[in-house]
Amino acid sequence: MAHEDDPLEHERASWKPSPGLAVAVTDPVHTPELPPHRARMTDKDPAAMKAAVRTVYTLFYISVAASIWAIAAYMLFPIESGRIIDIRHNNLFIGLGIALALLAIGIGAIHWSKAIMSDKEFVEPRHATRGRDTTREAAIQAFADANEESGFGRRTMIRNSLIAAVVASVAPGIVLFRGLAPHNSPTNPIAGDPVALLSHTMWEEGMKLAHDPSGEPIRAADLTLGSAVHVIPQPLSEMSHHDGYLEEKAKALVLLVRLLPEQITEPEDRKDWSYNGIVAYSKVCTHVGCPVALYEQQTHHLLCPCHQSQFDVTDQAKVIFGPAARPLPQLPITVDDEGYLIARSDFTEPVGPSFWERH
Repeated sequence: MAHEDDPLEHERASWKPSPGLAVAVTDPVHTPELPPHRARMTDKDPAAMKAAVRTVYTLFYISVAASIWAIAAYMLFPIESGRIIDIRHNNLFIGLGIALALLAIGIGAIHWSKAIMSDKEFVEPRHATRGRDTTREAAIQAFADANEESGFGRRTMIRNSLIAAVVASVAPGIVLFRGLAPHNSPTNPIAGDPVALLSHTMWEEGMKLAHDPSGEPIRAADLTLGSAVHVIPQPLSEMSHHDGYLEEKAKALVLLVRLLPEQITEPEDRKDWSYNGIVAYSKVCTHVGCPVALYEQQTHHLLCPCHQSQFDVTDQAKVIFGPAARPLPQLPITVDDEGYLIARSDFTEPVGPSFWERH
C-alpha cells in the first residue's frame, strides 16, 4: 500500500486528460444476434416457387441437350478426316457443348440452393464428436434433414433432371475415347496398328528435303554453320489440302542442323548418314510425341518443350536429360548432282513415342 505522502500517488490522483485526447473505455463485447429473417419471394408466392422449380429443371435438361450436342459434334466433324476445317469445328463445337453442359448444371444448382432449398437460419453449437451410436444416429438424421430441406426426395422433376444432366455430362468425355481405338479398314489394314503406322513415313530414297511449309528444296551450300532448319519431304507441300496431310506431316517432320564435321560422333554403320556436318533427326519426341524444336546452338542440345527431354545432336541425338526413353531417329541424307539435300532412305526405326512399340 502506498504512503499518504507518496508524490507518485498524488500525481496519479490529480491527473486529468487533456482536451481532445481520446480515452479508451473497455466495454463488454456482445455477440451479435442473427438479423431478422427475410422471406424470399418463393417462400411467399407459390407461383414464384413453381417458376423457380421450372427454371432449375429446364437448366438441367439444357445441360443434357448440350452433352448430346457435344457427342453429335464429334460425329459430324470427324477429326480423323485430317481436314483443318473439320479439326477446328470438332474442337469448337465439342468444347462449346461440354462447357454449356457443365455451366447449366452449375447455374441450376446455385439457383436451386438460393430459391428453392430451405432458407431458415440456425445455430449449430460446437461439441466434441466421438464415434458413438448417438453420433451415427445424428449423422443419419442430418442426411434426413438435408433431404427434407433441399426437397431432393420430394421434387422429382428437379431430382431426375439433375441425375440426367450429371450422367449426360460424362458421356462426351467417354465418347472422345473412341479416337484412341483402332480404326482398321479393308483398304488400310494397318490403320489401327500404331507400330506399323509409325514404322514408315513418306520419306523415300532420292526425295528432296524442303523447307516447312513452303516446300522449297534445300541446298547443302546454303546452310550456315549452327543453323537449324525445319524440314518436310518436298512432295508433302503439294498435298497440303488433301486428306492425310496432317498425319503424314506429323510423322515425317525433320530438324536439319549443320555442325563442324569433327564435332559429330558417328558409329561406323552411320558414317554416310550425314553430309559435311549436316545431320537430320526426327522432330517427334520419343517420350509422348511433342515437337522437339528448341535448338541450343552453344551446347548443341535439342530441347522438347513439353517435358524438358534433351538430346545431344553431336552424338546421334542421344537422351541426356528428361523422361524420353531413346534417341531421336536419324534420317540418312546425302546430296544429288545439283547439290540439293536428299534422303538416302526412310527412317530405319519407328518415329514417335516409345510406348507405341510395346506389343
